[in-house]
Amino acid sequence: MPLATDDPRKTAVALAYDQAEAAPRVLAKGRGLVARQIIARAHEHGVYVHESAELVSLLMQVDLDQHIPPHLYVAVAELLAWLYQLENGQSGSPAPVFKAFPASPDTA
Repeated sequence: MPLATDDPRKTAVALAYDQAEAAPRVLAKGRGLVARQIIARAHEHGVYVHESAELVSLLMQVDLDQHIPPHLYVAVAELLAWLYQLENGQSGSPAPVFKAFPASPDTA
């Protein structure tokens, strides 16, 4: 019997951000076992893992090595700003919670 962590519906997306680029890009994404491996690799390297099913669902639609779409800039920027504060010992606030996102221009 598969473990709960083997849930094929589990998804994960890894983002990379370089200040020289216009926006973060999707470095890796996957479901099930691949999602677990992405999360495990992040933990191995001390990378913070934020869980937001809504944000991951939208990021799963972005092709690998592509920049995130403009309608996700604010949500991802808020998360990156919070992580920056956390890494520098400045954050006493909880992680941002994402419940609703502006519609993609493709779906509006």
